[in-house]
Amino acid sequence: MNILVTGANGFIGKNLLLHLENCGYKSILKVTRETDLATLEQYVKECHFVFHLAGVNRPEDEKDFKMDNDGFTKDLLRLLRKYDNKSPIVFSSSIQAEMDCPYGISKKNCEDLLFSHSKETGTSVYVYRLPNVFGKWCRPDYNSVVATFCYKIARNLPIEIHNPITELTLCYIDDVVNEFSRGLNGKPTIKGNFCIVPVTYGIQLGELAEKLYSFKANRESLVMPSLEKEFDRALYSTFLSYLEEDNFSYLLKKNMDQRGWLAEFIKSKELGQIFISKTKPGVTRGNHWHHTKVEKFLVIQGEAAIRFRKIGSDKVIEYKVNGESPEVVDIPVGYTHSIKNTGDEDVITLFWACEIFNPEKPDTFYVEV
Repeated sequence: MNILVTGANGFIGKNLLLHLENCGYKSILKVTRETDLATLEQYVKECHFVFHLAGVNRPEDEKDFKMDNDGFTKDLLRLLRKYDNKSPIVFSSSIQAEMDCPYGISKKNCEDLLFSHSKETGTSVYVYRLPNVFGKWCRPDYNSVVATFCYKIARNLPIEIHNPITELTLCYIDDVVNEFSRGLNGKPTIKGNFCIVPVTYGIQLGELAEKLYSFKANRESLVMPSLEKEFDRALYSTFLSYLEEDNFSYLLKKNMDQRGWLAEFIKSKELGQIFISKTKPGVTRGNHWHHTKVEKFLVIQGEAAIRFRKIGSDKVIEYKVNGESPEVVDIPVGYTHSIKNTGDEDVITLFWACEIFNPEKPDTFYVEV
């Protein structure tokens, strides 16, 4: 199956191409601004399906809307009719097609051309009026406020918000390409005369900025914002894709003493916190207990003994663990507990606690096991 993709170098095009390749499609005919008319004509002769994604959003001259949007669509449809090619067509239109602006008018003209082509030839045409699409590889300072905000916030650049209660309707790129796949398989999601991406998200402009600033702050505070909702996961993934390539990493604060060191890694209001320690041979950590706070210990290097004694009891319980056989040890409340390095090398341990440590309410009481 030969799949023709116009606008192959664009934001949606790049994501769609990789999605198609991951789905096993081998013959993808890529049309970009550099593709000449002869090559386009050859592709049109050979194709069995068309994703028409090409178009301009912010040209230097408004006349380019007519040439690059309307004009190119006319050329594409003319060639399809020339070779009596009735390949189904997915067209990426925009909700702005309902608006009286140059870009919206050009998209509406393209829609009308495609619907006329469908009526004349019997070709299946799937027109998607997309809202604001966000995700990796979208160009900032172009047509996506999400891309612009992500890019600037990641670089400590100022953003402009004229009206924080402006309502946005957003659509994630992965949902777009998944829906386009449905069109490819003849099962698009149809509403009235148009096709839709069934998953969209509503958010106010100010709230969007707050979320993105919280993602950036995580690298210093270590507090992860909630990612329970699909939108927040998609937005967080998008934000990280705009980090500068020399700024993917950040250092943790090491709290060092004679025992070794300990560093906090991730904190979450919903899920507690994770920290890591390195403990020298023969050294013991802990010897404390909690009323409500529970923890999990996981030794990932070295050998250790984790010991427990129930408060009010003389019985000592011991678990011998090592990094070669990963074993999670739950730390119940009401038991004073400790972990001792019993080997010859440093012990590295991952710890999870059910809450972020609060120095004003530590729920930690020091008693020898």
